[in-house]
Amino acid sequence: MRNADFPYLPRDFIQTKEGLIFAVVSYHPQDGKVGCFLRYIAKGDEWEKVDTEQANQLLRQSYPQYCYQSTQFDASFHAVPVSDISKHHQPEHRLISVLQRDPVDEIEQKLQQLIPILVRYDVDCDFLGLTGSMLIDQQQQKSDIDLVVYGRENFHKTRAAVQKALAERIISPLSSTLMEENYNRRASELSFEEFAWHENRKCNKAAIDGTKFDIGMVCLSSELEQDLNQYQKQGMRTIKATVIDDHRAFDFPACYVVDDEMTPEIVSFTHTYVGQAKEREVIEVSGTVECDVVTGRCRLIVGSTREAKGEYIKVCK
Repeated sequence: MRNADFPYLPRDFIQTKEGLIFAVVSYHPQDGKVGCFLRYIAKGDEWEKVDTEQANQLLRQSYPQYCYQSTQFDASFHAVPVSDISKHHQPEHRLISVLQRDPVDEIEQKLQQLIPILVRYDVDCDFLGLTGSMLIDQQQQKSDIDLVVYGRENFHKTRAAVQKALAERIISPLSSTLMEENYNRRASELSFEEFAWHENRKCNKAAIDGTKFDIGMVCLSSELEQDLNQYQKQGMRTIKATVIDDHRAFDFPACYVVDDEMTPEIVSFTHTYVGQAKEREVIEVSGTVECDVVTGRCRLIVGSTREAKGEYIKVCK
């Protein structure tokens, strides 16, 4: 599952000697470094979660070596040399360790209830992992359970398991409170009603005894299509188009092929718009046009910045 030469995958965490924990966001090295984004900083014996603005400000002021400007993607994010990594937190190892011990809190107890439910519906536990706050033992009473599923086929099997368990009322759809919390955290450009409609049909999140859980896909190496193109941003564009290929809709980044001549590919780096649309649906998309400097081929990016201001994907109902 992991490449021996570069074993870092999205949804992993990497920890540095300075007391910083970054979430990995790239499958491939960025100039020999691990593409990532700062998530936690050490405060005594605890880890404090930081938002985008705090992360960027801290790195600019104190750790500028981890600020990274990608010439390939014409974008800023963070990157850490492998030599600076003191600990590599891997979701699949963390899940095994939590399942093999007595639960230390209510969240771990619910996780230990959830996994057998998924396995009952033919989910292979060997392709699951645990990320988010639980990956580094920093969960709190209101934390979510963030699961990783490795491989596209395994992911869709897990989605089907969630759908069946929901139909049989073994787990619950998100309550209005949980959905509102999810909406507020995402800072989506959609209205709450639009956001909830899209979320409810994805079958990638639900609740177990009042605790939200979600599943996120990480591709296997055989499923990856490495992008070696170099892009330049060309400004904003809003289009309406029909989805003609959705097989990478739940990838990271998500990708939709549409019948738009100028920007036939929609790419979302924002988790809000993963799994947002299905084949043959008409969608409205607002994003940033990126142009390949060699071929001139353009694509539309949603999530050109972490905040994705003014950028969205929604189905035209």
